[in-house]
Amino acid sequence: MTLGQVLAVVVFVGAYVLIATERVHRVAAALGGAALMLALRLTDGETAFHSLDAGIDWNVVFLLLGMMVIVGVLKQTGLFEYLAIAAAKRARGRPYAMLVVFVVITATASAALDNVTTVLLIAPVTFLVCDRLGLNPIPFLIAEVMASNIGGTATLIGDPPNIIIASRAGFSFNDFLVHLAPFIVVLMVVFVVVCRWLFRDAFRYDEKRVAEVMALSEREAIRNRTLLWQSLAVLALVLAGFTLHSALHVEPSVVALLGAGLLVLISKVTTEEAIADVEWETLVFFMGLFVMVGALVETGVIGEVSHALAGAVGGQPLVAVLGLLGISAVLSAVVDNIPYVATMSPIVGDLVSAQGGTAQSEALWWSLALGADLGGNATAVGASANVVALGLAARNGTPISFWTFTRYGLVVAGLSVLLAAPYLWLRYFVVG
Repeated sequence: MTLGQVLAVVVFVGAYVLIATERVHRVAAALGGAALMLALRLTDGETAFHSLDAGIDWNVVFLLLGMMVIVGVLKQTGLFEYLAIAAAKRARGRPYAMLVVFVVITATASAALDNVTTVLLIAPVTFLVCDRLGLNPIPFLIAEVMASNIGGTATLIGDPPNIIIASRAGFSFNDFLVHLAPFIVVLMVVFVVVCRWLFRDAFRYDEKRVAEVMALSEREAIRNRTLLWQSLAVLALVLAGFTLHSALHVEPSVVALLGAGLLVLISKVTTEEAIADVEWETLVFFMGLFVMVGALVETGVIGEVSHALAGAVGGQPLVAVLGLLGISAVLSAVVDNIPYVATMSPIVGDLVSAQGGTAQSEALWWSLALGADLGGNATAVGASANVVALGLAARNGTPISFWTFTRYGLVVAGLSVLLAAPYLWLRYFVVG
């Protein structure tokens, strides 16, 4: 390794340890790490702020900003209270039944939207339900975030790495449905069952509180019907834009910002009210994290790891598929999976071509997608949705520590990868 690569790894690992141990605030650790990367010239301003491969992913930042504004306006209508009461009554106040409902809704929505948007929409409802029933919202929120990462794996638009893979491999929306969705459905069934054991201490409830919620009328929760219809109309347009973004050639971030601007324009909500619920700390944390990971890309650290993997498994299709799955899961747990997949995809493309483009060699693409997407559940910073959820929990007054999330995440990510391995083997090497 070169001196630059060693320095980049040292700075990244140091910042990561500070984030994991919570010795300093995660935003301070990320910004400090980013500043050191720039000061040591491991990356530069041009790369950090403008590079598509090794800079801040402004599409993610502005997608979050736009959706935070829309969700903040929706919050003022009483819609989340309505949904919270309705969900609690449907589940008859039983915590596990509510968790199953929320998890299934989250996974399904994440397949149609991006997983970050889904978390932004479902989290406020979760906080309100748990507050009404006197439940700890942390297990519910963690389960929903993990479901969003699992559900987003099923489609081309559910997780950003899938878009990169589709572009490089020439896959269609239907290709992802055929190759990944069946496994994700099975994995979600397993995940729902595992949640019963994983979060078993969270399913105690107060029967008196349940009776009080059952007596509520959800219709009375709506405070501003005009603003509600305006917000729902804009949200519907935004969701349609997300679904059709590849056909419209408009980035989801642009769609979200246009929706936020339109909603503020047509409603009587003030600018101050519109941005009151924006998670500025989360956005800044992402910027620092992107700069640090970008320095790893720029100095060639991620590229060398990827090339070493390719050299180790070349010529052995099954070993290549399973090795790529495991390495992708591990690396995506500690670095953002977007630059990792962007770096790895040309190498996978070369491996597929070298092996003749057979069905077995194309399994490498699905291995990359499953490893990168599902591995993000392993740690609190493994996926964008995880970071957003931690920010929302802190604002709600119920902070989730790095290790609280990670001790559950390692179980779920490990189980997911263990199930993905036999799926890839059976689907592409046995059945064919």
